[in-house]
Amino acid sequence: MSTPYSFKIYSTTAQLPSNWDDLAVSTIFLSKKYLEILEKSSPENMVCHYIGLFENKTLVGIALSQFLDLNQLESFGDRDKCIKTTVRNLVFRNFSSHVLVIGNNMLTGQNSFSLSESIDKKKALQTLRSATIALKKMFQSKGKKIHITTYKDFHKEDITNFGIPEFKNDYQFSTQPNMVFHINENWKSEQDYIDSLSKKYRDQYKRARKKATVIEKRKLHLEEIIALEDTIYDLYLHVAKNAPFNTFFLPKNHFRVFKEIFKDKFLFYGYFIDGKLIGFNTLIKNGPVMDTYFLGYDESIQREKMLYLNMLYDMIAYSINKGFKEIVFARTALEIKSSVGAKPIKMYGFIAHSNQIVNSYMPKIFRYLEPETNWQERNPFK
Repeated sequence: MSTPYSFKIYSTTAQLPSNWDDLAVSTIFLSKKYLEILEKSSPENMVCHYIGLFENKTLVGIALSQFLDLNQLESFGDRDKCIKTTVRNLVFRNFSSHVLVIGNNMLTGQNSFSLSESIDKKKALQTLRSATIALKKMFQSKGKKIHITTYKDFHKEDITNFGIPEFKNDYQFSTQPNMVFHINENWKSEQDYIDSLSKKYRDQYKRARKKATVIEKRKLHLEEIIALEDTIYDLYLHVAKNAPFNTFFLPKNHFRVFKEIFKDKFLFYGYFIDGKLIGFNTLIKNGPVMDTYFLGYDESIQREKMLYLNMLYDMIAYSINKGFKEIVFARTALEIKSSVGAKPIKMYGFIAHSNQIVNSYMPKIFRYLEPETNWQERNPFK
């Protein structure tokens, strides 16, 4: 089907149209500055491209693509040792090692594209599909055949726009939910949040805070992030490698570059015992939304001091005090995030394999690609 739109693919942020950020109003994660961070410090096995959609010569849509070469990873994660994990790793290594993501594989949420209000969304998606095909041909010409193409992450109301012929052979999937904490407009301080908790979860809060009395928490500036870069990276890798599944690892300079470019919109908090850094978390100001980002910690101290839970409480306290409307806690650790008040938001995506026979089995194969999570939702409020 022909569309009134055309596309351009850019390999550097210097090539982007001057009005690119006019379309990036819905999320900071499509802004030029964020894309510049990816350009300077994306994972070693990732190649990013930026897509502009045009009506005549007017920019009407922007999108992000990420190519992942899973062959470059030493490990997908060291935590789970079982037959299902072995099969999944075998499938990725041999049949699905080249992945093209339309969206952001480093984040949770709709950070894949942004369209102008006037645009026909279905026709825009047809054009985005054409751009995806062009990208696949580009990688093919460099000896990198794309095995899997995926579009992520979308809310339920977004997926109706994908009901077009171009996506009829793509498998619609739903992965772990995005854990989102909505801040009550009546809360003006952390104490208001504490007062809203039921006795069981107020006790949990008090217990966690008591355990962490010996921990000093402070905001780190760029110079400190640079000085502590080796320790920061070790703490990050400890958590990352203990995840059930990874498709990338951040480079060592990632947090430094983020702070250099985002400045006060990127928050880095260090946690210390006797002057030694034992954990950290990072936050990104995204309009009225606070996005949690990567963290790291010493596992033995994490358990003893309930460090992760304390980090969640600290993120909530800061976001309330600064007037944010919600916190995106993203995926993983669903139950503990639920215990502080985050709610699961179901997210959807689309995936297809380049081999038609393999693709016809995608509903069954996907169960091996996406680790299953059993968890119980909590309600900590009165």
